[in-house]
Amino acid sequence: MKTRETQEVNAGSMADIAFLLLIFFLVATTMDTDTGIGTLLPPYQEEPDPTNQAKNDRNVFEVLVNADNQLMVEKQLMDISQLTEATKKFILNHENDPKLSEKETKTIAFFGPSEVSKGVISLQTANDTQYQTYLTVQNEILRAFNELRNDLAKNKFGKEYQKLKKEEKDAVREMYPKLISEAEPVRLSTK
Repeated sequence: MKTRETQEVNAGSMADIAFLLLIFFLVATTMDTDTGIGTLLPPYQEEPDPTNQAKNDRNVFEVLVNADNQLMVEKQLMDISQLTEATKKFILNHENDPKLSEKETKTIAFFGPSEVSKGVISLQTANDTQYQTYLTVQNEILRAFNELRNDLAKNKFGKEYQKLKKEEKDAVREMYPKLISEAEPVRLSTK
């Protein structure tokens, strides 16, 4: 009896096909990249600047978020929805309240001699603060500065801040500089 040989499948080109598919998926697939939070850090200094504006406690607006995601502003519990207005009130200090930020007179293009706040927003969180809470608090602080700048741009130039020319934007930024200090997360007790 004669046995019949089975023919082999030519698998030599299978490796080539697999390689081509791999190349196709590598080229055709897009990868999402996290861009992070666009925060500009101050330059490193060997010694602290003696003219630091934050040397006066009056000029520091303390914002703390504890491990229970509770917001404490100037050692008082506050709802996150009130943070934007509290920040604006601290920066503006219309009544020259001694508990709010001081002002200094600067000569600014388009505005001439103007009173500018020396206030610094100090943001600190606990180690266990949820990231979403941190982002919400940071967004509320940034919203305060954006609203102040937008209102000033509308009053002075008749258009929104984003539509201003570069020189006009620079002047508005000088009037309301974003002075935000973010400290390292710490162990904050909830009691």
